[in-house]
Amino acid sequence: MIQTDQQLRDFLASIKSQTHLAIDTEFKRVDTYYPILCLVQIATQSNTDCIDILAIEDLEPLFDKLYQQDSVWIVHSARQDIEALYYLSNRLPHQLFDTQIAAHFLNHPAQISYQKITEILQGVLLDKAYTRLDWTTRPLPEEAIEYALDDVLYLLKNYVQLFDQLIIEQKLDWLMADGHDLSNIDLYLPNLDQAWQKIKGLSKLPKSTHQKAAQLAAWRESQAVNKNKPRKWIMTDEQLIDYSTNKAKLSDKAKASFNEFLSQHSNLVETRIEIGSHQPPTKSEKQQKNQLQKLIQKIAVQYNLDETLIANGKALMKYIRGDQSVKFLSGWRHHILKEELENAK
Repeated sequence: MIQTDQQLRDFLASIKSQTHLAIDTEFKRVDTYYPILCLVQIATQSNTDCIDILAIEDLEPLFDKLYQQDSVWIVHSARQDIEALYYLSNRLPHQLFDTQIAAHFLNHPAQISYQKITEILQGVLLDKAYTRLDWTTRPLPEEAIEYALDDVLYLLKNYVQLFDQLIIEQKLDWLMADGHDLSNIDLYLPNLDQAWQKIKGLSKLPKSTHQKAAQLAAWRESQAVNKNKPRKWIMTDEQLIDYSTNKAKLSDKAKASFNEFLSQHSNLVETRIEIGSHQPPTKSEKQQKNQLQKLIQKIAVQYNLDETLIANGKALMKYIRGDQSVKFLSGWRHHILKEELENAK
């Protein structure tokens, strides 16, 4: 395991000419808002090693390599890895191949694990013993380090097989387009305006309470960010709902903080939220949704795709209710659907 700045420089020198980097991370996110990045594992055609992020003083050489224009990240279920690295580097990858998304394009289950796809493609059963380890522990057990390295050891082999099959099925461009979406910075920045979407049970509340609930959710998110604590440590969803319906009252200190927050975020004073998509569908909407699902199923069979990769039920309901921002109205999805959608109208 790499634990000194010199060891890191030596490792980076050894992979200087390598552009395809199999990457995984281990982090802790139990009592903080932001993940605590602990390890970064990298495998190339020639080298594989594990970098102890907590021990390295200067991470810039690592970031310079990871975020080069020609560096291709090969990651399984990349979003959390991108996020954990982003909060330290303030940078996003230029090229990305997500093997979980690639597997889904080839009709494997949507959230297939790295262990399962490796078993299918390589015939190798990987150990899961350290899934819940506290990765801030030092020294780490040797077995845990081996476990972490296994998470990149087969990534390149998986990548090659998935890449070749995507070429055969003419889906590589689709995969790269969806992977590019993961480099949208908005995915990794706190969004106070949309914090209300994280409240469970909001759709069951009277509309008269929605505005206050949205404001409380924004304030809770801001407090969580500022204190670097999980949002539910600041206020649970149940407490937030009680405050928004006046079943409970904020303490004087919390109320003063909330009012000050609103004064600094005037856009939230008149905020309006749309939760129509959470409302039960009408009989007519159910019929339209069934018709669209049959259409999607037909196209999915034609292209050997899981139908949910094209459009899930939630997206279909948004579309029926007039939302033109749904994913299947742009890109490769719209390309394979547009004729059928026109006919369906």
